[in-house]
Order: sequence, then structure tokens, then C-alpha cells
Amino acid sequence: MTQQEVLEGLAVICNEIAGVDTAAVALDKSFVDDLDIDSLSMVEVVMACEDKFGVKIPDDKVQGLKTVGDAVTYIVDNA
Repeated sequence: MTQQEVLEGLAVICNEIAGVDTAAVALDKSFVDDLDIDSLSMVEVVMACEDKFGVKIPDDKVQGLKTVGDAVTYIVDNA
């Protein structure tokens, strides 16, 4: 799975869960500061990513996923 495929999938997930414009989801964007995704929505995003990409994201790792790029890199490396 390529970084671009994960980014596109993550953009769709953020749109479905938090109403974020898919065009706004970029590697350098912060989930909280730029995309306005709160902690509850972030849990839903993580669960959707686990289902879509077949990757397990432990709770202790979720705290480190501050930007879209962090999440994409984690998924690519662990899928």
C-alpha cells in the first residue's frame, strides 16, 4: 500500500467521521489544530483506519499521531 493510497483513504475517513473536506487532508496537517478533529472523533478515525487498512493502532501509539503524515507513515509501516 502506497503513502498516497493511505492518504486518500484517510481523507475519506476524516470526511465521513468529522465532516472534514477531503482536499484539506494533507500530510502536514494536524488532526486537532488544522482539521479540528476532537479526541472522540479521533478514536473513531483510528477504528476506521484499523478496519480499512488492516492495521492495529495501540492506544499508546494514537497519542503520537499528531499529524496526518504521522498516521500515514504508521499505517504504511505497519500494514
